[in-house]
Amino acid sequence: MNHSPNDLIMLFNDLFREAYRTVLVKGSDEPEYLPASEPEGFARVVFAHGYYASALHEISHWCIAGEHRRTLHDYGYWYCPDGRTPEQQQAFEAVEVKPQAIEWLFALAAGFRFHISLDNLSGGGAAQEARFRENVCSQAGRYLENGLPARAQRFFEALVAFYGTGATLKTRWREDVRRIAPSTSESALPQEN
Repeated sequence: MNHSPNDLIMLFNDLFREAYRTVLVKGSDEPEYLPASEPEGFARVVFAHGYYASALHEISHWCIAGEHRRTLHDYGYWYCPDGRTPEQQQAFEAVEVKPQAIEWLFALAAGFRFHISLDNLSGGGAAQEARFRENVCSQAGRYLENGLPARAQRFFEALVAFYGTGATLKTRWREDVRRIAPSTSESALPQEN
């Protein structure tokens, strides 16, 4: 299956350009969110280097940012780059559970391979990697069973329709859980219908 970031740009912009005055665009180095600078302008969700996975991740952040946060650069969030202390990494992991759970489901809907991101290569890695993986898995499972936040649900459904993955979602989800969070209990997984 071909995974072009141009497809994500098209899908995102078709869904959200007019309704939310927001567009998805390829960037160079760092991803960021840029609120509209003019009343009639567009906010921009910028993903790094044209990478498909970066686009999915940045879209997931946008999908859960509230109205006020979407008026702030990078949603007003604190971000400490790679090289975080254990305490900083723990704070990072706490705020990354929902975006990574949504990103995982977007990847699943697109037939794309998801990877957990601890994003702290030169700082000693995860604070508690197994727990983080389980937390992301549990959150994604709840979203899969109960529905995603409204904008995320719309994008998820657009991905399923575009890539034709609806018939295999539950099976692929269970396989992904075993790969991403192998310590997750079988009883925590949504049941296949």
